[in-house]
This record gives sequence, C-alpha cells and structure tokens, in this order.
Amino acid sequence: MNKLIAMVRKELIDAARDKRSVMAGLYYAIGTPLLMCGMFMVLIGQLTSPEDLNITIQKAQNAPDLVRYLGNKGINAVDPDSAEKGPDIKDIDIKDITLIISDDYAENMAKAKPAEVILQADNSNEKLQKSIQRLKRELQAYNAEMGSLRLIARGVNPQVMQSIKVNVQDQATPDSRGGMILGIAIFTMIYSVFISGMNLAIDTSAGERERNSLALMLSHPISTRQLVLGKVIAVTTFALLGLILILLISKLAYAFVPWQELGFSINISTDFMALMFAIGIPVALLASTLQLFVSFMAKTFKEAQSYLTMVLFVPLALSMAASYNIAPDALQWLPVSGQQQALMDFIKGKDIPMMQLAVSSAATIIISIALMLGLEKMLKSEKVVFGL
Repeated sequence: MNKLIAMVRKELIDAARDKRSVMAGLYYAIGTPLLMCGMFMVLIGQLTSPEDLNITIQKAQNAPDLVRYLGNKGINAVDPDSAEKGPDIKDIDIKDITLIISDDYAENMAKAKPAEVILQADNSNEKLQKSIQRLKRELQAYNAEMGSLRLIARGVNPQVMQSIKVNVQDQATPDSRGGMILGIAIFTMIYSVFISGMNLAIDTSAGERERNSLALMLSHPISTRQLVLGKVIAVTTFALLGLILILLISKLAYAFVPWQELGFSINISTDFMALMFAIGIPVALLASTLQLFVSFMAKTFKEAQSYLTMVLFVPLALSMAASYNIAPDALQWLPVSGQQQALMDFIKGKDIPMMQLAVSSAATIIISIALMLGLEKMLKSEKVVFGL
C-alpha cells in the first residue's frame, strides 16, 4: 500500500509540474458551462423579443391591409418602387426576401377569390430559413383571419370549419420542460470526464516512454500491477476534478440564465450534483483505463493523441444518442449511455431506473478492470515498454 501511495503521489507531482498540460484538460470543464450559458442567453433574448424583419415588398400599394398587418408583427415592408426606406432601415438590414403582390390582389379580395402573393427567397441559405419561416407563419395567420371574416360576412360561423377541437393538457412540470437543456448539460459533464484526464493519460504513458522514464520506473522494486494502479488512480483523480469543476461552474452560471422567459426552470441541485459525482466515478475509471490502454498501444506521443481522438468518439456517440433519445432502448444498459439516461430521468422528476443503472455501472467497472489487466500484461512486454 505504501508503494502504491508513493506511485500515485509521484504521478500527481509530475502532472502538477506541467501546469499548461493540466490546465488544457481542465479548460473544457471551466469554459463549456460559461459558453453554453452565454449562447442560451442570446437565444432566449432572440426568442422572447425577436428583431424586426425587413423585407422587400413589391407593389405594396395593392395590399395595404396585409402590409399593415405584417408591420404590426414586426415585419417591415420596403417597396423599392414607391416607398421610402425610412431613416432606421439601411440596405444592410434588408433581408434577401421579396414579397410580390399581384396586380389583381385587391380585385380578388373584393370578390372573395384567392389573392396571389409570391414569396421569393433562397431556401438553401441557412441564414434566411428562420426569417422565411417567420414570414410564412404570419401569412398563414393572415390567411386564416381573412377566411374567417369571409365566412362571417356570409352569415356562416367560422367554427363549422373546425371539425375537431383538440385540448392539449400538458403534464410537464417546469423542471421536466428543461430536461432537454439539462440533457445537453449532462452530456458536456460526462464528456468532461474523458477530456480532463486525457493529457495526463498520454503523458504518463507514451510520454514517459519517449522520455525513457518508464523503463527506469519498472526497474524499481514495484510490481507492474502497482504501476498500473498508480497511473489509473492519478488519471481518474484528474477526470473527477474536471467533473467537480464543471458541476460547480454550471451551478453558478445556469442560475443567471432567464429560463423563466421560456416557461421552465433549470436548477442544478445539490442532490443532482451528488448523484452526478457518484455516477461519474465508474465513468472516470473507464475513461482513465481506456485512455491509458490506447496510449500504451501507440508508439509515440503524437500517435497516442491521434488514437485517442478517434477512440473518444465511442463514448461521445453513446452520450449523444442518450441525450436526444435517438437510439434503441438497449443503450440504457450500456456504459455511459445508461448512466446518462438515469441522470436525465432524475432531473425530469421520474423514478431512477435502478436496475439499468446498476447493470450499466457494473459493465463500466468490469470493462475498466479488463483494461487494467490488459495494461498489466502489456507492460510485461519489452516491445511495449521500449516502444519497439
């Protein structure tokens, strides 16, 4: 036990000396919640108070009521033929969207016939899609309003057009409505476990071998198992440190986002943080053993970085599948995705699937132990120790 403690202490001291490498892994845990909160605040601001949409309307004089209706909805009309742009509208503010009013618009409206308007826009332009959809919604709303007025003018109740009345009773709570947002947050928290200790895992494996310190370490009176356990514990410690950081920063940062504007609340409670940390321990153990195993398989430091970049796609894919519920139910029994699904049920106020969580956590630990045994076997080979 003394030798194991000394081995762990040595790994942690070596990691602390290279502060840039250590912080590079922890920057993700520190910066991700802040960046996400900033993006959410901008998005909420746009959704709750959308900016005015300036479009070009040709022959606006043919449909003054439609132009007035759109203006009340924040869609400003600019007629290049007969209207002034106004002091607050510049050419750069006008979207590449053109609404053309037909010449017989007023005549057809007076005769209760369909009046034609032409919407010209580039649907392949991603920047315009949101504005195009907004204009379409308002045109459809105006169309429905005019249709109701036509029926009323003929003594017909507009409700006869509504054969089915659907009353949706939303059973969601304010906490469960924010489940999707917190699902993304949980994804970043789990991924931080893999990112935070990655640099240390590469440095203590492929890096030590390049510095010829691995063979020197094995020449000391310690067993290969003690060496492996020391490295795994050190990397796991940094992975859990990243998890603690992202939990603390998320709890502080998410409180400043005005979630109530969207009708739900996001609360990273102490119970959630405790559950996240408890579930994160086997995930951190899996991350450290997997990264060390792959790094020792590589012959150089750069090669280890390339391999880990590809290997990390597996837990990333599992976590994303669980976040967006786009995978079969079998993923609830697998490592990473099973733990994340349990966390999402917890934040939505549902019962935690204890059996699935136990199976996924047990599978995570079993895979970690298998990787540690594989590491122990690898380090008994001269080809691995000397990178031959």
